[in-house]
Amino acid sequence: MDIHTRIAQRLRELRDARGYSLEALAERSGVSRSNISLIERGQSSPTAAVLDKLAVGLGVALASFFDDGTQVTEPPSPFIRAGDQPLWRDPASGYVRRRLSPPAPSPLQLVEVVFPAGQRGALDSAVHDADIHQQVWLIEGAMDLTVGEATWHLQAGDCLAMRLSQPIVFHNPTQQDARYLVALATLPFQPTRRTP
Repeated sequence: MDIHTRIAQRLRELRDARGYSLEALAERSGVSRSNISLIERGQSSPTAAVLDKLAVGLGVALASFFDDGTQVTEPPSPFIRAGDQPLWRDPASGYVRRRLSPPAPSPLQLVEVVFPAGQRGALDSAVHDADIHQQVWLIEGAMDLTVGEATWHLQAGDCLAMRLSQPIVFHNPTQQDARYLVALATLPFQPTRRTP
Protein backbone atom coordinates (compact mmCIF):
# COMPACT_ATOMS: atom_id res chain seq x y z
CA MET A 1 0.00 0.00 0.00
CA ASP A 2 1.44 3.40 -0.91
CA ILE A 3 1.87 6.05 1.77
CA HIS A 4 -1.02 8.30 0.59
CA THR A 5 -3.44 5.36 0.68
CA ARG A 6 -2.13 4.45 4.14
CA ILE A 7 -2.70 8.01 5.42
CA ALA A 8 -6.24 8.05 3.97
CA GLN A 9 -7.06 4.67 5.51
CA ARG A 10 -5.59 5.56 8.92
CA LEU A 11 -7.47 8.86 9.05
CA ARG A 12 -10.76 7.04 8.40
CA GLU A 13 -9.90 4.32 10.96
CA LEU A 14 -8.92 6.81 13.66
CA ARG A 15 -11.99 8.97 13.05
CA ASP A 16 -14.32 5.94 13.04
CA ALA A 17 -12.72 4.50 16.20
CA ARG A 18 -13.59 7.72 18.03
CA GLY A 19 -17.07 7.93 16.53
CA TYR A 20 -16.40 11.39 15.04
CA SER A 21 -18.35 12.59 12.05
CA LEU A 22 -16.52 14.68 9.45
CA GLU A 23 -18.12 17.74 11.01
CA ALA A 24 -17.00 16.80 14.53
CA LEU A 25 -13.40 16.24 13.45
CA ALA A 26 -13.44 19.47 11.46
CA GLU A 27 -14.55 21.35 14.57
CA ARG A 28 -11.98 19.65 16.82
CA SER A 29 -9.07 20.05 14.39
CA GLY A 30 -9.71 23.30 12.55
CA VAL A 31 -9.38 21.44 9.21
CA SER A 32 -12.36 21.89 6.89
CA ARG A 33 -14.83 19.04 6.44
CA SER A 34 -14.22 19.05 2.68
CA ASN A 35 -10.44 18.82 3.14
CA ILE A 36 -10.82 15.89 5.56
CA SER A 37 -13.11 14.16 3.06
CA LEU A 38 -10.62 14.69 0.21
CA ILE A 39 -7.77 13.28 2.32
CA GLU A 40 -9.83 10.23 3.33
CA ARG A 41 -10.66 9.53 -0.32
CA GLY A 42 -6.99 9.86 -1.30
CA GLN A 43 -7.70 12.91 -3.46
CA SER A 44 -5.56 15.33 -1.45
CA SER A 45 -2.01 15.04 -0.16
CA PRO A 46 -2.00 16.73 3.26
CA THR A 47 0.91 18.76 4.55
CA ALA A 48 2.57 18.00 7.88
CA ALA A 49 0.76 21.01 9.39
CA VAL A 50 -2.66 19.64 8.31
CA LEU A 51 -1.81 16.14 9.58
CA ASP A 52 -0.69 17.67 12.86
CA LYS A 53 -4.02 19.51 13.26
CA LEU A 54 -5.89 16.28 12.53
CA ALA A 55 -3.72 14.41 15.04
CA VAL A 56 -4.49 16.99 17.71
CA GLY A 57 -8.21 16.76 16.88
CA LEU A 58 -8.07 12.98 17.20
CA GLY A 59 -5.86 13.01 20.31
CA VAL A 60 -3.07 10.97 18.71
CA ALA A 61 0.52 11.52 17.63
CA LEU A 62 1.15 12.60 14.05
CA ALA A 63 3.04 9.31 13.69
CA SER A 64 -0.30 7.46 13.99
CA PHE A 65 -1.09 8.29 10.36
CA PHE A 66 1.86 6.18 9.22
CA ASP A 67 0.94 3.05 11.21
CA ASP A 68 -0.29 -0.04 9.43
CA GLY A 69 -3.65 0.16 11.17
CA THR A 70 -5.64 -2.42 13.03
CA GLN A 71 -7.13 -4.53 10.24
CA VAL A 72 -4.59 -7.31 9.84
CA THR A 73 -5.11 -11.04 9.38
CA GLU A 74 -1.98 -12.12 11.28
CA PRO A 75 0.02 -10.66 14.17
CA PRO A 76 2.12 -7.64 13.13
CA SER A 77 5.82 -8.38 12.72
CA PRO A 78 8.39 -7.14 15.24
CA PHE A 79 10.83 -6.77 12.30
CA ILE A 80 10.89 -4.48 9.26
CA ARG A 81 13.50 -4.31 6.51
CA ALA A 82 14.88 -0.93 5.45
CA GLY A 83 13.25 -1.24 2.02
CA ASP A 84 9.81 -1.74 3.60
CA GLN A 85 9.96 1.29 5.89
CA PRO A 86 7.32 3.78 4.67
CA LEU A 87 8.53 7.13 3.33
CA TRP A 88 6.48 10.32 3.18
CA ARG A 89 7.40 13.74 1.79
CA ASP A 90 5.70 16.85 3.19
CA PRO A 91 4.30 18.75 0.18
CA ALA A 92 4.90 22.13 1.88
CA SER A 93 8.48 21.93 3.22
CA GLY A 94 9.77 18.91 1.29
CA TYR A 95 10.97 17.16 4.43
CA VAL A 96 11.14 13.36 4.11
CA ARG A 97 9.94 11.16 6.95
CA ARG A 98 10.82 7.45 7.21
CA ARG A 99 9.06 5.33 9.82
CA LEU A 100 11.80 3.04 11.13
CA SER A 101 9.71 1.10 13.65
CA PRO A 102 8.23 -2.27 12.72
CA PRO A 103 4.43 -2.68 12.66
CA ALA A 104 4.20 -4.56 15.98
CA PRO A 105 2.45 -2.41 18.62
CA SER A 106 4.83 -0.49 20.87
CA PRO A 107 4.67 2.63 23.06
CA LEU A 108 7.95 3.70 21.36
CA GLN A 109 8.27 4.74 17.71
CA LEU A 110 11.41 5.70 15.78
CA VAL A 111 11.36 8.05 12.78
CA GLU A 112 14.18 9.33 10.57
CA VAL A 113 13.75 12.78 9.02
CA VAL A 114 15.72 14.54 6.28
CA PHE A 115 14.88 18.26 6.53
CA PRO A 116 15.80 20.38 3.48
CA ALA A 117 18.16 23.35 3.68
CA GLY A 118 16.48 26.68 4.42
CA GLN A 119 13.06 25.16 5.12
CA ARG A 120 10.73 25.73 8.07
CA GLY A 121 7.79 23.70 9.38
CA ALA A 122 5.41 24.62 12.19
CA LEU A 123 3.30 22.10 14.10
CA ASP A 124 0.69 22.80 16.76
CA SER A 125 1.56 19.51 18.54
CA ALA A 126 -0.66 20.29 21.52
CA VAL A 127 -2.17 16.80 21.85
CA HIS A 128 -4.52 17.08 24.83
CA ASP A 129 -5.88 13.51 24.94
CA ALA A 130 -2.48 11.76 25.04
CA ASP A 131 0.80 12.06 26.90
CA ILE A 132 3.40 11.98 24.12
CA HIS A 133 7.10 12.56 24.65
CA GLN A 134 9.60 13.11 21.84
CA GLN A 135 13.37 13.29 21.55
CA VAL A 136 15.16 14.65 18.49
CA TRP A 137 18.76 13.49 17.98
CA LEU A 138 20.52 15.42 15.20
CA ILE A 139 22.72 13.14 13.09
CA GLU A 140 23.87 15.56 10.35
CA GLY A 141 23.58 19.30 9.74
CA ALA A 142 22.00 21.88 12.03
CA MET A 143 18.44 22.66 13.12
CA ASP A 144 16.69 25.33 15.16
CA LEU A 145 13.77 23.95 17.17
CA THR A 146 11.39 26.33 18.88
CA VAL A 147 9.31 24.59 21.53
CA GLY A 148 6.72 26.98 22.92
CA GLU A 149 8.75 30.13 23.63
CA ALA A 150 12.22 28.48 23.86
CA THR A 151 14.50 28.11 20.83
CA TRP A 152 17.22 25.46 20.75
CA HIS A 153 20.09 25.47 18.23
CA LEU A 154 21.04 21.86 17.52
CA GLN A 155 24.30 20.72 15.92
CA ALA A 156 25.23 17.16 14.91
CA GLY A 157 25.17 14.91 17.98
CA ASP A 158 22.85 17.17 20.03
CA CYS A 159 19.61 15.76 21.45
CA LEU A 160 16.49 17.65 22.59
CA ALA A 161 13.66 16.13 24.66
CA MET A 162 10.16 17.60 24.71
CA ARG A 163 6.57 16.79 25.53
CA LEU A 164 4.10 17.30 22.68
CA SER A 165 1.98 19.81 24.56
CA GLN A 166 2.81 23.07 22.78
CA PRO A 167 3.62 24.39 19.32
CA ILE A 168 6.94 23.36 17.74
CA VAL A 169 8.76 25.05 14.85
CA PHE A 170 11.44 23.12 12.94
CA HIS A 171 13.84 25.31 10.96
CA ASN A 172 16.96 24.39 9.01
CA PRO A 173 18.84 27.72 8.79
CA THR A 174 21.74 26.24 6.80
CA GLN A 175 22.47 25.51 3.14
CA GLN A 176 22.68 21.74 3.65
CA ASP A 177 20.01 19.18 4.48
CA ALA A 178 19.73 18.08 8.11
CA ARG A 179 19.11 14.47 9.14
CA TYR A 180 17.77 13.51 12.55
CA LEU A 181 16.19 10.67 14.49
CA VAL A 182 12.91 11.19 16.34
CA ALA A 183 11.95 8.86 19.19
CA LEU A 184 8.30 9.12 20.27
CA ALA A 185 6.87 7.51 23.38
CA THR A 186 3.16 7.50 24.16
CA LEU A 187 2.32 7.10 27.83
CA PRO A 188 -1.13 6.24 29.22
CA PHE A 189 -3.15 9.45 29.42
CA GLN A 190 -3.70 10.65 32.99
CA PRO A 191 -6.30 13.44 33.12
CA THR A 192 -5.45 16.21 35.54
CA ARG A 193 -7.64 16.05 38.62
CA ARG A 194 -8.97 19.31 39.92
CA THR A 195 -9.37 19.76 43.62
CA PRO A 196 -12.63 21.35 44.78
